[in-house]
Amino acid sequence: MTDHCLLGPWLKRFLLQHLILERNLARNTQQSYRDTLCLLLPFVSSQCKKPVDRLTIEDVSQDLIRAFLAQLEEARRCKVSSRNQRLAAIHALARFIGERSPEHVQWCGQIRSVPFKRTEKNPISYMEKEEINALLEAPDQATRQGHRDYALLLFLYNSGARASEAARVTIADVEWDSAGTGSVKLHGKGNKVRFCPLWAKTMTELQSLTWGRSNTAGLFLNRYGNPITRFGIHTLVERHVQSAARKVPSLRKRRVSPHTIRHTTATHLLRAGVDINTIRAWLGHVSLDTTNIYAETDLATKAKALAACDSGSGSAKTESKWRDDPDLMKFLRNL
Repeated sequence: MTDHCLLGPWLKRFLLQHLILERNLARNTQQSYRDTLCLLLPFVSSQCKKPVDRLTIEDVSQDLIRAFLAQLEEARRCKVSSRNQRLAAIHALARFIGERSPEHVQWCGQIRSVPFKRTEKNPISYMEKEEINALLEAPDQATRQGHRDYALLLFLYNSGARASEAARVTIADVEWDSAGTGSVKLHGKGNKVRFCPLWAKTMTELQSLTWGRSNTAGLFLNRYGNPITRFGIHTLVERHVQSAARKVPSLRKRRVSPHTIRHTTATHLLRAGVDINTIRAWLGHVSLDTTNIYAETDLATKAKALAACDSGSGSAKTESKWRDDPDLMKFLRNL
């Protein structure tokens, strides 16, 4: 058996060269693909009665992929979205091999023909103004940690940054201007860079938070003086949501994460009349379709649009239907 048919060498090229050097995928995506293969290989090995290092490309059959996906849902109780995420990684591996090995093109087509399952999209969760205000008021700003927490929450709401983006920001990424406002450089998915404007209030909090520190240091530090992690940001948000819920009971029934604050930023920008394409650039979305979800979700914006279209009962002039327009009908028949 040649190495060309063994699965192992292909996996090494896929994970270490293709995903990193050729695709430049985010670290989280790389880890997700790796984790999928860590689940898939032992499953295929047990089904084929072969050691993992002797598995061939053809051993990963269409039927085994379907059985693997079924096991994820039934034995591991994964949601459909997780099942589809694992399948996307397998499809990517099949495409990688098929593009570089003509004799495996048919195998590639069989694997990629395994379909994704349709899943219902959950409505986007965001906070109303009263709720976000309660969250911002939750930290005790008289303490050093409380001041840091307030500055971080305000930064998340102002910038719409993801938790991972906020964790990576350094002091050098923040630019102050003479007017007291400024901007921050965020490193998003796929190492894409974008700039977000910051309020004067946010800049004031960041200035006092970073006074006397090196520009190369992280903007937000944990209690040990190290850059805060995205997991630390999640924990921070959850802790202060519990405090804010005492003031605003509606928060007790909700699961609020840093991404909820990001959704809140987008929704409030939309309500303020900011152009949807500007919001797309603000959040770092590649596709405008992703940003349009906020317009579809926000009931307040829909109600405002409906009110603008309302011409009043009985006051509007009744227009004739196009079917009753003889000139138009004659034009259509002559086409």
